[in-house]
Amino acid sequence: MLRADSHSFKGHIRMTDAPLGSKANPSKFDCYPDLPDDEPYFVIRAHDTLSDALVELHAYIGAGQSGAAHNKLAEIMQLTTAKPPRPSDSPKYRETFAISSSMERWRDEQG
Repeated sequence: MLRADSHSFKGHIRMTDAPLGSKANPSKFDCYPDLPDDEPYFVIRAHDTLSDALVELHAYIGAGQSGAAHNKLAEIMQLTTAKPPRPSDSPKYRETFAISSSMERWRDEQG
């Protein structure tokens, strides 16, 4: 099924069957093209089993909906209690924490 996306190309609506938020159909709020070369970033891909819940949690927090954020976090914790998505000693986790630290340092340096 083709659908019109929110972007226009030379005054024409572009038709796409790519999902919103993909490389082929980026969100109108997509920041990647404007990302400075030295700004750290982190990508959550759809194949990650927690991706949708983490993005939803981020949206609730950003919208100041603390009750919904709390409920979503509880849902995430329930999903990971029985079986974490990957081993706790995964190099991917160590790198994630390093990226988080880089983000904080970058923000502090920007003032």
